[in-house]
Amino acid sequence: MLHAQPQRTSVSGLSSGAFMSVQFGTAYSASVMGVGVVAGGPYNCAYVNFGGIMTCMSGSPSGQLSWLAAEGFSTLGQIDPVAGIAKQKVYVFSGTQDSVVKPPVVQATRDFYQAAAVPQTNLAYVNSLPAGHAFIASAFGNVCATNAAPYIDQCAQKGKAYDQPRAILQHIYGPLQPAVASLSSTVRPFDQRTFASADTGLDSVGYYYVPTSCTANSSACAVHVVFHGCQQGAAVVGSDVYSKVGYNAWADSNRVIVLYPQILASQMSPMNPEGCWDWWGYSGDNFQVQSGPQMLAVKAMVDRLTTP
Repeated sequence: MLHAQPQRTSVSGLSSGAFMSVQFGTAYSASVMGVGVVAGGPYNCAYVNFGGIMTCMSGSPSGQLSWLAAEGFSTLGQIDPVAGIAKQKVYVFSGTQDSVVKPPVVQATRDFYQAAAVPQTNLAYVNSLPAGHAFIASAFGNVCATNAAPYIDQCAQKGKAYDQPRAILQHIYGPLQPAVASLSSTVRPFDQRTFASADTGLDSVGYYYVPTSCTANSSACAVHVVFHGCQQGAAVVGSDVYSKVGYNAWADSNRVIVLYPQILASQMSPMNPEGCWDWWGYSGDNFQVQSGPQMLAVKAMVDRLTTP
């Protein structure tokens, strides 16, 4: 237990990890202060739109229907009261060259947060970079328009490298101290089986980064959860997400603990051949609410980092 500040918890992710970020932030809105969505669709998208998964990747889903679904689950007590969503800081990103989760899908995510009454000043919608389907790193990855492994691209904005971790963390937490040139600590593995059995889809090992400043006194530290995309877990891309996208350098100088939970591809139960976070129900019909197995597991990980 690291005793970080529970009220300063936030999440972000790419693709299925972006869907998961929306799910997690919606279900636990009372304790999640910010959400970063990189190429992901709105809450419960596959269940409320005709065409299901395909509509939620390449069609034009409805953000309003997602909002109504969230209201319904909230009324049933299966997620936190939806009024909490309006208090979040939300960053939504869509690359103009994304051929995997197309821009109209991500626009629906923006619409979902607008329906939730997130103030315009708290809702950043970035949709002008010619990026492919990827996290955007400042110093690692493919050329900007790439839609291929490891799903990390480099893009320029106004002549400078676009630093997506900085953009996300600064939108959520406010002005940041400069990123460190050399990390004070190292990314560490942890046993995810403490939190989730194999039938949830989670890998046996996850990763986390704790700045040295948070080791001695974590009571002033925040927690940010990064959800990788499909085909992007450590079993596939190694350390690319948890060490090269760029979150850790900003986290180090700004007292943020970064959690990198991991999903493992499976050809059997649960059927998840691409190694995606569950946003359509392969882990159970309750995947999108607090009792969902992946939701419970990640919440338990966050609680372990924040419990006094």
